[in-house]
Amino acid sequence: MSSNKLVVRKVAVLGAGVMGAQIAAHLANAKVPTVLFDLPAKEGPKNAIVEKALAALKKQKPAPLASKTAIEYIQAANYDDDLALLSECDLVIEAVAERLDIKENLYSKVAPHLGEKTIFATNTSGLSIETLAGVFSKELKDRFCGVHFFNPPRYMHLVELIACQETDAAVLDNLERFLVSTLGKGVVRAKDTPNFVANRIGVFSMLATMANAAQYGLRFDVVDDLTGARLGRPKSATFRTADVVGLDTFAHVAKTMQDHLQADPWHAHFGLPTWLTGLIEKGALGAKTKAGIFKKEGKRIFVLDANSGEYVASNEKADKEVTELLKAATWGEKLAALRASEHPQAQFLWACMRDVFHYIAVHAKDIAHNARDIDFAIRWGFGWDMGPFEIWQAAGWTQVAKWVAEDIAAGKTLSSEPLPEWVLDGREGVHSDAGSLNFSSLEAEGRSQLDVYKRQYLPAKLFGESPKALGETVFKTDAIHAFTLDGEVLVIENTNKNRAISREVLEGINQAIDVAEERFSSLVIWAPEAPFSVGADLKSMMPAFATGDLQAIEDMVKLFQDTSMRLRYSHIPTVSAVQGFAFGGGCEFVLHSNKVVAALESYIGLVEVGVGLIPAGGGSKDFALKAARASQGDLLAALKDRYMNLAMAKVATSALEAKELGYLNEDAVVVFNAYELLFVALNEARALAASGWRPEIQQKFAVAGRTGAASIKGQLVNMKEGGFISEYDMYLGSQIADVMTGGDVDAGTIVDEQWILDLERKVFVSLLQQEKTLERIENMMSTGKPLRN
Repeated sequence: MSSNKLVVRKVAVLGAGVMGAQIAAHLANAKVPTVLFDLPAKEGPKNAIVEKALAALKKQKPAPLASKTAIEYIQAANYDDDLALLSECDLVIEAVAERLDIKENLYSKVAPHLGEKTIFATNTSGLSIETLAGVFSKELKDRFCGVHFFNPPRYMHLVELIACQETDAAVLDNLERFLVSTLGKGVVRAKDTPNFVANRIGVFSMLATMANAAQYGLRFDVVDDLTGARLGRPKSATFRTADVVGLDTFAHVAKTMQDHLQADPWHAHFGLPTWLTGLIEKGALGAKTKAGIFKKEGKRIFVLDANSGEYVASNEKADKEVTELLKAATWGEKLAALRASEHPQAQFLWACMRDVFHYIAVHAKDIAHNARDIDFAIRWGFGWDMGPFEIWQAAGWTQVAKWVAEDIAAGKTLSSEPLPEWVLDGREGVHSDAGSLNFSSLEAEGRSQLDVYKRQYLPAKLFGESPKALGETVFKTDAIHAFTLDGEVLVIENTNKNRAISREVLEGINQAIDVAEERFSSLVIWAPEAPFSVGADLKSMMPAFATGDLQAIEDMVKLFQDTSMRLRYSHIPTVSAVQGFAFGGGCEFVLHSNKVVAALESYIGLVEVGVGLIPAGGGSKDFALKAARASQGDLLAALKDRYMNLAMAKVATSALEAKELGYLNEDAVVVFNAYELLFVALNEARALAASGWRPEIQQKFAVAGRTGAASIKGQLVNMKEGGFISEYDMYLGSQIADVMTGGDVDAGTIVDEQWILDLERKVFVSLLQQEKTLERIENMMSTGKPLRN
């Protein structure tokens, strides 16, 4: 097959179950026309099964669809009437039940209808790709491979790409390009072994945790408290993760290992414990059935007692003695302390870590090409902060290898299999600047040279690799790093924790604008990782709050407003490259940038009411201005929609939804892979500059005045009486209404932007004299959560 660029005009997804429907949804998010197939319904409309799945997508949480309109890209189809549509598809993804007979029967049915160049990929989670390929002709085998998405497909970064022996190398390269850039995924090329890489190791880790929990007599809620965030893993930890995945799904993956890995030295531990099979037999499958290992009744949470088979209150936590050990600064200190401790919970944790190290050392060569693929698979597929090889290396390779070998010799491990020779050859680890260990050559293997990765200026980093310095530093302050990659565009990064916006950040941005206007063509505000910004640095403002220094606060707000206005009206184009949270002041920077490039997973909103304040960095003004521009003769109607975003602190749950809510303009560029943000933002900045960009003239606009404010306040009264908002929420909402409608003026009065900015600032400062606002600020500072007092 030719190595020509793959143009994916249309995709078919076979199977409208949980995974198939969500894969179709993510393709639709990317505006890829998608045909979703399933069996014809036995009664009613033939596409009823698919239509039901599409209706469910609109209600699912977390939302598979990133916008209201995405579903319009999905066409319902059935195998009786619509197979001819397959010839129009450049890619077909099969996502039917994990049974070889079902898949093979379907392949035989659809093969005659595939286009001459159609790539056919299976989303199997662990069946043999080579066996599945047996149904196809030689010509079709060239275009067949595995493409394993993780659930939920929109949010999980990992996709495993698996070839059969005949798969054309160009097919894999083209598919990887599409997965990485169009769908935003992290691709790991796995070997064709049962459960591939992530599930093979991740599910083994869970099975080992279950075995060790039984050995040390630990309750499931205690195990989850130990094996979640304290180890740099998701809060769902072990047993809650099994519930979320579905106990039947977890059991299926484990059974694949049990059936197809009979020579595995750990095979005895692939069987499910009796308490788990008992739950499955009862239909208690986890979150989807409202009961599994955990069960929620009202506000109370219960956990299964493995010994009695009954549910008991979930109220036990890890022992403080052990949690203190986990606070050690390095993995070396943590593992040493856990191994030395006689506390059962500490011994349990060491055993869990040791057994994973043991397993990956023995099986690495069989399942993966290199150590990088294993670590990224577990990070991206199971949500670990560091992969298992990274943790091992960070803890001290030689020492950990020695400990594992000692435990094997002492009969403490789940298998007596010895460590392979390469583990004990004196190496310091498996990751370095030269690359990651290739398990066949035992040499360092560099990163993929596929052209799509040239778009990632700062790709995901592994422990053992040196930090990558981007470009040439132009200037650096305590809060801002300004650099350039090309001598043309100035890039700035807020280096504060969570990119909080302090006075130093504002001063640094103004300095950057000065420098850019003098020496560069354009300016990009970028963060190397999420969040873009959580908003104003309340902590730095606390001294002024505490002493009642209102002038200092007003000066700070004025600087904030002036900075926002400079971002919009400076003489060089400004571009914000957004990912993760862009709250409060961070959102206001986004609103005032001349162009925005946003990762799909951007969560944007003006959330100031949560701390008893109003948007005062230009956010209230900007929404009033946008309402006036969009009013088409009915200013109040245009204003009310935008007003509710501020009054209710609505947060867009994707960049696409941010367009719908007005946080992003329609011309904002949405990038699916956050690692490509800087590449795209730089190109947008260059394009603006090359096109002769000039700032627009500040325009005056009409406001709704006191009568408009009164109408909005009437709506607030109804919300208060209905119990939707508190009395103080109503007060804050009234203040926002007064600002956005222009204050005490007649409807239709023409004002300029500064008029609204002055109102913003005045109200913001006055609210800091309110006790309930101070309570909200204090609660946010202490708990990280908004208070609705």
